[in-house]
Amino acid sequence: MTIKFGPAGLGPIKTAEKVLEGYHKMGLRACEIAFTYGPYIKSKEDAIRIGSKARGLGIRLSIHAPYYVNLNSAEKSKREASKKRILDCCEIGEVLGAEIVVFHPGYYGEDREDSYHNIKEGVMDIMQEIKKKGWKIKIGAETMGKINVFGSVEEIAHLVKDTKCSFCLDFAHILAREKRIDMRKIKKLFPQNHWHCHFSGIEYGEKGEKHHKKTEVL
Repeated sequence: MTIKFGPAGLGPIKTAEKVLEGYHKMGLRACEIAFTYGPYIKSKEDAIRIGSKARGLGIRLSIHAPYYVNLNSAEKSKREASKKRILDCCEIGEVLGAEIVVFHPGYYGEDREDSYHNIKEGVMDIMQEIKKKGWKIKIGAETMGKINVFGSVEEIAHLVKDTKCSFCLDFAHILAREKRIDMRKIKKLFPQNHWHCHFSGIEYGEKGEKHHKKTEVL
């Protein structure tokens, strides 16, 4: 079994290669590029250069799609915009050579069954477009930490089974939502050999996640 650790964050384009070199010197072999407000790497040439540097250093890249994605919005225009945001990340991620685009599926609507159906349809639309483009990149639905947001381990496992999309197990989110980490259940729900995971500190209460905590430098 191989485990690759790395931080979330690459920083500005102009310093990306030096940052990757620094990560490599620290023994880190992964990096998740945060496209919090949309892909900030827009040039194909920049993406090729950064991706090539990462491969040369043995660093596996991934991407986090914008946080304001909602595949269950009551407004069709917002659902379509959410799909486009994820696909925009996939497009630049493909050039970067990133393995996966992690995304937040969406919020619950009035009916949880309808919410699941809408999110599933959105994911399938995105995957169909990825296939049409001939891209190799995957999309990964993330487990979420707030109880009013779609993304329990059961829901993500169900989504993965139905759509064949990938997944991201955020253990801080799972802890905040369930108040414990049940590895037996998680292993049963996700028998896949390859996992993409997030680890961090987190503050949480009865309704789940409040906010993440920065990792202290020892």
